[in-house]
Amino acid sequence: MEGVIKKFMFVNRKAPYGTVYALESLEVVLISAAFDQDVSLAFLDDGVYQLKKGQQTKGIETKNFSPTYRALDGYDIEKLYVEREALEARGLSEEDLLVDVTVLSRKEMGALMEEQDVVLSF
Repeated sequence: MEGVIKKFMFVNRKAPYGTVYALESLEVVLISAAFDQDVSLAFLDDGVYQLKKGQQTKGIETKNFSPTYRALDGYDIEKLYVEREALEARGLSEEDLLVDVTVLSRKEMGALMEEQDVVLSF
C-alpha cells in the first residue's frame, strides 16, 4: 500500500484568534504535508481573517501565527482557496491577504470539495 496519495482539504471557517481551531488546523496541515499527501486549504466565513495582512495580537496576549501561512510554500502546500462571497461580505479583497490564493465562488468551492478524498473542517 505504499505510495497512496489522498487529497486532503482543510476547511477553515473560524476567526484566527479566540479559539484554537485556526492554529490546530495549521499544525494538522503541516503534519499531512510531511506525509506527502495532496494538501489544500480552503478559507470560508470568518476563516478569511486568518490570511489578513497586518494582524496585531499584542493586545490579546496571543502569538501572531499568521506569518506561518507564508512558510507553507516551503512545505509544498500551494493550494490555498478563498471563497469570494466570504471576502466580499467582510469588505476584504485579495490584496488584503498575506499570501497568494485562488479566489473561488461558493459554487466552485463546493465542486472542489467534492473532488477531495478527505475534508476536515476547523
